[in-house]
Amino acid sequence: MAKTGTTTQGLRAAIERSGYYPALVAEAVEAAVGGEPVVSYLVHQETTFDSNEVRRHVTVLVLTSTRFIVSHTDEQAADGTSPSPYATTSTESVKLDRISSVVLSRVVANPEAYTPGTLPREVVLTIGWGAVSRIDLEPAACGDPNCDADHGYTGSSTADDLSLRVSEAGDGPDTVRQALAFAQALSEATVATAR
Repeated sequence: MAKTGTTTQGLRAAIERSGYYPALVAEAVEAAVGGEPVVSYLVHQETTFDSNEVRRHVTVLVLTSTRFIVSHTDEQAADGTSPSPYATTSTESVKLDRISSVVLSRVVANPEAYTPGTLPREVVLTIGWGAVSRIDLEPAACGDPNCDADHGYTGSSTADDLSLRVSEAGDGPDTVRQALAFAQALSEATVATAR
């Protein structure tokens, strides 16, 4: 379940409500935020099914006046390296002027009957700041079907630092609204730093 808001206390409460190792997640996020006031945040817990295992993870996005902070926590079952289950938490702090892209994809049902303000069925928030890029290459070709010359490669490079999907069916309508609100706050903040 995702939660969004604008206070440090609200952020702590949202992490606790997620119920996913709240002490661990809150400590990591609060250390990354430091003393900066929280402008907006989004807490998203997701459960996935991997073969015969159920895996949970939580992503916390925080916006301050100068930074975008992303924290991700995964749980792992006991394995050859650890006799007991464990969790891995990472945080990354990105200066707002480094964010190069905030993409919000909306999926709407019955687009021919869409009215402004209708909640999308799902949204995917993709944020790029240059830490990770995906390159898709394929052989280039010409229009001649009999040509066997090497035309090199063609492709595209896509920023792929963070992608977060929330849906009305899986997460509820409030979660979709909250993801939209966070995306708008982040987009506005990146415009403000570009001036």
